[in-house]
Amino acid sequence: MNFFQTPALLSVLPKYRDFIRDELMAREKEWLKGPLKTLWPTLDDLRKKAKSQGLWAPYLPEKEGGMGLTMVEFAQVSELMAMTPFGHYVFNCQAPDIGNIELLHKHASDRQKDEYLHPLMQGSIRSCFSMTEPGYAGSNPVAMGTTAVKEDDTYIINGHKWFTTAADGAAFAVVMAVTDPDAPPHKRASMIIVPTRTPGFHLVRNIPIMGESGEGWLSHGEIRYADCRVPASMLLGPAGEGFRLAQERLGPGRIHHCMRWIGIAERAFRMMVERSLERDMGDGTKLGEKQTIQHWIAESRASIDAARYLVLHTADKLDREGSFAAKEQIAMIKFHVAGVLDQVLDRSIQVHGALGLTEDTPLSFWYRHERGARIYDGPDEVHKSSLARSILKSYANSQDAYRDGKA
Repeated sequence: MNFFQTPALLSVLPKYRDFIRDELMAREKEWLKGPLKTLWPTLDDLRKKAKSQGLWAPYLPEKEGGMGLTMVEFAQVSELMAMTPFGHYVFNCQAPDIGNIELLHKHASDRQKDEYLHPLMQGSIRSCFSMTEPGYAGSNPVAMGTTAVKEDDTYIINGHKWFTTAADGAAFAVVMAVTDPDAPPHKRASMIIVPTRTPGFHLVRNIPIMGESGEGWLSHGEIRYADCRVPASMLLGPAGEGFRLAQERLGPGRIHHCMRWIGIAERAFRMMVERSLERDMGDGTKLGEKQTIQHWIAESRASIDAARYLVLHTADKLDREGSFAAKEQIAMIKFHVAGVLDQVLDRSIQVHGALGLTEDTPLSFWYRHERGARIYDGPDEVHKSSLARSILKSYANSQDAYRDGKA
């Protein structure tokens, strides 16, 4: 029994499962071999179909075209969407748009919502999130060189960003820039909306990832901001609150990432099992009869199931108590689930042999695009150290309280 499933969720899961199987997975092999831009008309038609069937953006409130699902409920839908590389995009749940939608929903002005949030929710435009810089350690989010100097009613932005996911074709970027270099570290930066057609916004390239530059939402851009001028009204939230907003965005974002990774791991696992049953070794045995493969299957099943419930437990805490209360669990799932995904993908590729390296299965696509899971949004090592320090501090405090007779 899945204690995280609700009547609302059980009513929609079969609809998503059928749509993903019949409309997406049945065609993904063909789609993965061609340029993404040739698929835009087909994917746009499928997005319209998903919307017409009431499957659009289920995380949005019902009054805004979604289903009003909780984080726990949406996490389980997200796992299904991740069974194919095209799932999240077709339902308007792809990163970074889903994170920017949540961010704008909470902090955008009415004018910003009309111009950017509402078209983003409808899927008529895309967005990107511009924070990481090549000259600064990504593991230290308060260290950055991009500046936004206020001159009268204008911000003048200068800086160099990269790994700005989905910049290719995006209508606007949410840019993290230093607006007050003399403030305390966590108060120096602000978030600013920058339309990508603004003079001074330069998409230098889509960065090749393991040889693939990607395009559209499946790409990572390098961007130069050169005297890029935007009205001061483009400030998102209060000045100096960029770091707080980024942390607020990252909590739900890591739930989204982790359940997507679990969906990918589940699909890779199923492919590994099917290959083990089918592959004849030439001596009258099947690959699945080999002990090493059996151990991989057993260990992978246990790892995926454990990771799934760890994430759903975290999502439940986030729903009930908020991101700050769940910060330890959020750090835990980030490195744990990324590690499970990495291991299961590698095992599945190994079981498929040379076939696993080709574009005849989605495994090589996922390995290229998801190996960065252990680096993006903070490397594993940072999250492990942060979690350990928090645990050590809580234990030290509890021991002090026990010695003082207060426990």
